[in-house]
Amino acid sequence: MNRRDALSRVALILGGTVVGAHVFLEGCNPAEKKAATPGTFSDSDIAYLDEIADTIIPTTNTPGAKAAKVGAFMTVMVNDCYDEKDQKVFFDGMKQLDEACNKQFGKSFMDVDATQRKTLLTEIDKEAKDYMAKKKPEDSKHYFRLMKELTLLGYFTSEIGATQALRYIAVPGKYEGCIPYKKGDRAWAT
Repeated sequence: MNRRDALSRVALILGGTVVGAHVFLEGCNPAEKKAATPGTFSDSDIAYLDEIADTIIPTTNTPGAKAAKVGAFMTVMVNDCYDEKDQKVFFDGMKQLDEACNKQFGKSFMDVDATQRKTLLTEIDKEAKDYMAKKKPEDSKHYFRLMKELTLLGYFTSEIGATQALRYIAVPGKYEGCIPYKKGDRAWAT
């Protein structure tokens, strides 16, 4: 085996662990993608998803989810990897979130301030946790759970998330199985 083949195989194995078994083995099956068509999301939808993601992971001493372009990542994942049922839950959830914002604040999600966004998403997150605790196995996930999972996946697999929010060494040295952890240290991306 040459070096190029070895690197390709390692990348495939690591990619499978990052994306997750469900998405890798079931979600991205091209034979099952009949309803997903590219271009389903508009630019305003991407901006809306960026704002949702940036409320979940805001800019602090590291860039937030909007800087990592998580909204665009979500659209690709929903179009290419979600089945029809989960796509519908996601699209309907985008509308439900905006309707909940209108009901609570009298404005759309894009028009409220950061504090109101955080308040709304905190309430919806509690609702999603309750739903997930009571749901039957055949029921789909709560729309906010899908959004939150995609936000975390998109952010921490982006260059910004992996190199600035997590500790990262492009070419690690020897394997050290036990490294002391100091409270406040960032997790490792590599």
